[in-house]
Amino acid sequence: MLFTVTATKRRRALLLASTMLASVLHVPATQAQQAASEQLPPVEIRAPVDQTRTRARPTSDDTTGPRRPAPGQVPTSAQPAGGAGSGGAATTGASSGGTGGGRQFAGIVGTSATVITADDIAHSPSHTLAEIIAQAPGVQLQSLYGGVNGAKTSVDLRGFGAFATANTLFLLNGRRLNDIDMAQVDLSTIPLDSIERIEITRGNSGAVLYGDNAIGGVINIVTKTGAGGPPVSIRGEAGYGSFNQRMAAISTAVNSGPWSASFYGNGIKSDGYRVNNALDQRNGVGNLNYNTPDLKAFLTVTGDDQKLGFPGGRIVDPSIGVNELVTNRRGTSTPFDFGNQQGASATAGFTKTLLNGVDLIVDGGYRQRDTQSGFFGASPFISAASTYNDAALQTWSITPRLSVNNSIFGIASSILTGIDYYDATFHQLRGAFQGVPPIHTYDLSQQSLAGYWQHTVGLLPTTDFSYGARVQNTWLSARDRYDPNAPFAFDAQATPLDQSETNYALHVGVEHRFTDVFSVFARAAHAFRTPDVDERVSTGPAFDADFNALPQNFRLKTQTSHDVEGGFRVKTGRFQVQTSIYNMDLENEIHFNPVLFYNVNLDPTRRYGSETQASLRISDTVSLRGGMAYTRAVFREGQFAGHDVPLVSRYSGNLGVTWNIWQNYLVLDATLRAWSSRIMDNDQANTQTRIPGDATIDLKLSGAYEHFFWSVSVNNVLNALYYDYAIASTFTPGRFNAYPLPGRTFLVKAGATF
Repeated sequence: MLFTVTATKRRRALLLASTMLASVLHVPATQAQQAASEQLPPVEIRAPVDQTRTRARPTSDDTTGPRRPAPGQVPTSAQPAGGAGSGGAATTGASSGGTGGGRQFAGIVGTSATVITADDIAHSPSHTLAEIIAQAPGVQLQSLYGGVNGAKTSVDLRGFGAFATANTLFLLNGRRLNDIDMAQVDLSTIPLDSIERIEITRGNSGAVLYGDNAIGGVINIVTKTGAGGPPVSIRGEAGYGSFNQRMAAISTAVNSGPWSASFYGNGIKSDGYRVNNALDQRNGVGNLNYNTPDLKAFLTVTGDDQKLGFPGGRIVDPSIGVNELVTNRRGTSTPFDFGNQQGASATAGFTKTLLNGVDLIVDGGYRQRDTQSGFFGASPFISAASTYNDAALQTWSITPRLSVNNSIFGIASSILTGIDYYDATFHQLRGAFQGVPPIHTYDLSQQSLAGYWQHTVGLLPTTDFSYGARVQNTWLSARDRYDPNAPFAFDAQATPLDQSETNYALHVGVEHRFTDVFSVFARAAHAFRTPDVDERVSTGPAFDADFNALPQNFRLKTQTSHDVEGGFRVKTGRFQVQTSIYNMDLENEIHFNPVLFYNVNLDPTRRYGSETQASLRISDTVSLRGGMAYTRAVFREGQFAGHDVPLVSRYSGNLGVTWNIWQNYLVLDATLRAWSSRIMDNDQANTQTRIPGDATIDLKLSGAYEHFFWSVSVNNVLNALYYDYAIASTFTPGRFNAYPLPGRTFLVKAGATF
């Protein structure tokens, strides 16, 4: 039975929510309808924008000239207000830098951002969403399983290494995907064909609008709705590739009057690069939308089912002459380990115009994820070294907000304010093997209630200023039921925890446009990350120096960060560039000790660096894109002061070209991605061998004729034998476990649209 909080806490949370909402909705009509000054850019009065899909609109780009749709992509028609393209939504992506800043109040003022569009995704030689995101500067990847579709691959913004996923906030249509457990957001469960655009906002300023986990940045994945298209459209695609990979994707959209509906689904099967690396996965996203001039409503439903083998690491130990990266790179030492996942979600909401320029947006949802994983080592039989986990997580949410786009005392103004309420319950059985009594039964319940306010004003026609704050209260109740009679039970029951704490986030940003070509921006922000339930479950050493069992206590301190950032943007008709430098100081960063198997709060750490992205449209048929980043993650204090935080490459970069060779009948896309060496996990002293830096080149030829399209891609053309994750031994210098990734691979796809 899932553990629940007391009725008193729930009543208190709901009472506070209703009080905050009542205060938010009190907007004087005279203020809401005040006319803008003629000396300022006009404030656009329009039908409700699509605030249910993203709270901070992405930086837009006004590059002249039409963009050629990728093969198999239906040209996007003008969307109605409230659709994906409304309210100044992005019209360009990573290929063009996404660095335009000519429009007032585009994105979160003062931040550096990248937008990747559906065309960019379709053109990309990369097959995985994680690798597509990594084409943005400063994004690093970690993969332990070598999944051909990027299964379980971590995306790292601004150098958080092993805890990258917990410090990057992922959104789907402006709603949180991060849950209260450690299971990472698996980007492979989102069909690529369903994505309208990806908005990447770096740094922690997104914490005001979105809350917890937005330390390194926010990645918002906006899906297509099908609204504004033909009455009926269908797209089908199938492919075959390396390691016996088979994939198929189907999508359809229907439009009738104010109603529209769409569905995007795909499936993939693969034997995998390594032994015990097979993948079997299916995903789907469905949308139902209702659009009228003063009311928008939607329902979005998702589902996914994944089965994946965990091949484990390859041992390298020079002291005994073992190097499995050379002798048996594709083998496994864990032939029976696995991880299964089943997920489902439903979100519904509406946007209603209350006054001219004042919109009420209300949405809520339910998300469930069930996971089963087994870790048995080299033997399938029950033993003291085996572990089986069966977990269930449910999350309810309601997030009403108010958008006010009007002038205040003659100054152009945009206000977004609201409350977020999340109620999550986590239940996990942890034992030695499936079918035997669990050693531990963990029940954790967490509720969070937050109020936020973000205000952007046009101080001058060329200067935008933004400030905002969030106050969030989190209630946590955690219990552990320990069975000393379960097989191989030899530790202790964790002490219960009931805790309530309040955290806050702040943002202030400014952008000034000297000309239509050149602008500068800067920001400062404070954010927080509360420990997730898995981190709390493994808190404190399980044994003392004499190997006597110690009770764990679920207690960890909340991690905080303080950011400053500044940069500039340049945009002409054919060339764009954005560059910024940043500094981030963190307190109580949470880290897992992989040798002693418990979580700790680290000594103070720091991230600093620079990121640059640029694009050049050479002609109507040839465009270039590129980016580079310098990322430092170091300990500020403690015994490792001055040392690098593990698993962060100092230098990373990418280059890309798209050449429409023959009127979309033949298109060439190429991407180069490179990164420098990084410290291994568990090597805070920086004394062990480093994970080598490397580079990959991906190529893709594609084309379309009438309703038919095709593509042939080769990834890692030069067959680089690399890995991006390894863990160093504490007791044997030079010994480590590495997780090798595939060399050269291919994928052939073909499909049709109707």
